[in-house]
Amino acid sequence: MSQPESAVADAQAGGRAPESLAALAERYGLRRAIARPSLPAYLRQLWDRRHFILTYATSRNVSKYSESALGQLWQVLTPLLNAAVYWLMFGIILGQSKHIDNYPAFLITGVMVFTFTQRTVTGGAKSISSNLSLIRALHFPRAALPLAYAIQELQQLGWSMGVLILLVLVTGEPISLLWLLIPVALLMQLVFNLGASLFMARIGAFIRDINQLLPFILRTWLYASGVFYMITDKTRGLPDMLRWALEFNPAAAYIEFMRDLLIYQRFPERWAWTTCLFWAVFALIAGFWYFWRAEERYGRG
Repeated sequence: MSQPESAVADAQAGGRAPESLAALAERYGLRRAIARPSLPAYLRQLWDRRHFILTYATSRNVSKYSESALGQLWQVLTPLLNAAVYWLMFGIILGQSKHIDNYPAFLITGVMVFTFTQRTVTGGAKSISSNLSLIRALHFPRAALPLAYAIQELQQLGWSMGVLILLVLVTGEPISLLWLLIPVALLMQLVFNLGASLFMARIGAFIRDINQLLPFILRTWLYASGVFYMITDKTRGLPDMLRWALEFNPAAAYIEFMRDLLIYQRFPERWAWTTCLFWAVFALIAGFWYFWRAEERYGRG
């Protein structure tokens, strides 16, 4: 009989005062099977499973449109169709195209960039609740799931960016050396999306109603992000405090950053760099820490 088993037997036989199981486990170096690992250990576990994360993201990407006739083309057609509707409503009916040069490129860039964040946040919110059978059957760091969903959206973005650049060229914008900064812009947005996805994954795991509220939240965020209008246009008469709040909006910052590179042929302004970097770092650190704190609770109950 092992030492822990003999100690429990002695206590049950009345040989000495009973010792709590928690204290007994601590005395013999035992720990819970699903105990939350330390943050450095958790990061190592995620790195060790990087191939699983990439493979899982790729397989989801391939299977997502496997039953539709157009297949992977929907990755590009969906944001393009949304842009067409927005162009009709805001560009033609509401007359925004009269005030903004090259409004089609302006609008398509905003839609593509915002869609990247929108899809990542939506996928992250469902990543835990939609994979409970996998979580309860296998032991792995749960952050692998929202990370895989974010990588899936990054893979889809590759197709969208190719179409976006082609459309920008068709609308008359020239190729610029500033386009070399596009990967930098996408990297900052990806880091922000990862943090936001992790944050929403924990909320979605325990508050199921968030999946019903999220479309309304994201729609409000869409309208506040300058997708259809120019936030920095002072002639619109917006109060300075409101305009500064809109500029500090992370989605708006990433959209303006990309427009500066693709359309306006200018180096992004200092506020855009500062805002994009701040939100990327803050979202990743806060989102990862917030998700990790509940690691041992996912899939229980």
